[in-house]
Amino acid sequence: MAKFDFKTKLPFGEMFLVKSSEIEGRIDIDFYRPNLTEIEKKILAKSKKRLKDFALSMGSGATPSTTNPEFYSDKNGIPLLRVQNLTLNSTVELNNLKYITEDVHENMLKRSQVTDQDLLVKITGVGRMAVAAVPPKEFSGNVNQHIVVVRTGSREKSLYLANYLNLDVIEKLASRRVTGGTRPALDYPALRSIPIIEDIDFSILENAKKQANQLKQQAKTLLNSINSYLLGELGITLPETDNSLNSRMFTVQMSEVGVGRLDSFTYQPRFTKLAETLEQCRYAVASLAKVATDIKNGVEIRNYVEEGFRYLRVTDLSEHGLNHSSPKFVDVHGVPEKIRLNPNCLLIARSGSLGLVNVVTEDIKDAILSSHIFKVELDTTQIYPEYLEAFARCPIGQEQFKQLNNGGVIPEINQSALKTFKVALPDKSTQQKIIAHIRAIKAQAATLQAEAEQLLSQAKAEIEQMILGGAQ
Repeated sequence: MAKFDFKTKLPFGEMFLVKSSEIEGRIDIDFYRPNLTEIEKKILAKSKKRLKDFALSMGSGATPSTTNPEFYSDKNGIPLLRVQNLTLNSTVELNNLKYITEDVHENMLKRSQVTDQDLLVKITGVGRMAVAAVPPKEFSGNVNQHIVVVRTGSREKSLYLANYLNLDVIEKLASRRVTGGTRPALDYPALRSIPIIEDIDFSILENAKKQANQLKQQAKTLLNSINSYLLGELGITLPETDNSLNSRMFTVQMSEVGVGRLDSFTYQPRFTKLAETLEQCRYAVASLAKVATDIKNGVEIRNYVEEGFRYLRVTDLSEHGLNHSSPKFVDVHGVPEKIRLNPNCLLIARSGSLGLVNVVTEDIKDAILSSHIFKVELDTTQIYPEYLEAFARCPIGQEQFKQLNNGGVIPEINQSALKTFKVALPDKSTQQKIIAHIRAIKAQAATLQAEAEQLLSQAKAEIEQMILGGAQ
């Protein structure tokens, strides 16, 4: 009878032995994979300290109940950082923030208050673990339960540790320490145990960051030029902003109010001027109700899994495209027919971060929408989704979302209000021309962003090579 040789049939590293003397308390297979244990040995040979030796204290935050609007605030409140605000460049991204009240910050979340001296580390969720960042100077805010605040007592020390933890080779050690099944987590003892090598020269990485930031700024300038181009093509010149006291004191005829809203915000002169400006553009103006064949809300699902259908939340929408940095998945039998996506749809944030819109791309066609996103199906004989996306993102579109907000502390738009959204409607050939030009701008910006990421990757790879002294 022929013998079955496992070593020749299995990929390298899939079959291995562990001595009982090497067992560290855990008995899960992944913890003892040879590639990870070898990296750990090399790091331990050069490190004398663990993360715990740099931490004066650690504390994670919480997410106040979203059903209680008294916990949340507008942009005058305290920033509540989430995982998607942490970047692999060791910085905190301040776009798409949520805000809590001063009372929540000082009481409910007092232990997780954040200053510009602190190290922030992702400790739960799918994807890359131990993403680390340091807030900008003079920052004051808080974090949710997926981030731990490590107080090091020094901004310089926190920046060093963030650069170190964001190296790919160190992330492998962090992921090795993860526990949990469908909800991976890095508990405090595991986080504290990560070995730290001191006195690494990160100047290569810092220089790469400066060059990368320049490239990213060029990309940002290109993307910001889209609005000017679009408004120019539509023949729209935005009125000057007047913030004087006189401009904020106004009267409205009762006939203009009718059975509509009675809040003064809705009838501000700036909204009236923008509406008049839109009506004077080169093309006809139509309401969303005229160009949409259907509008549906998504569905609410709270239980996430490691694999399943992609669950799109408002945080997955962004100013210039979909955000895939922190995807969530749900275990369902299929996509509900009412919210099944197709290329004729546009996704619009219903609550939270109003003004976020995205077309449906191939990679999300089987995704499930959260209840905080509208699925707007368009009549493509009149309007292309990409054109409407660009228009909704321009200043006139964004101001309309602000005006149509009918929420309280948490911004929100209902379907009735959304249907009144006005859009300039050029002929389809003009729309195609606009779309082509915007695609070209986005392509240039994407190239610059890719170059920036390549610079950072190369710098990190050089540092990792110096640390390991050979193949990883």
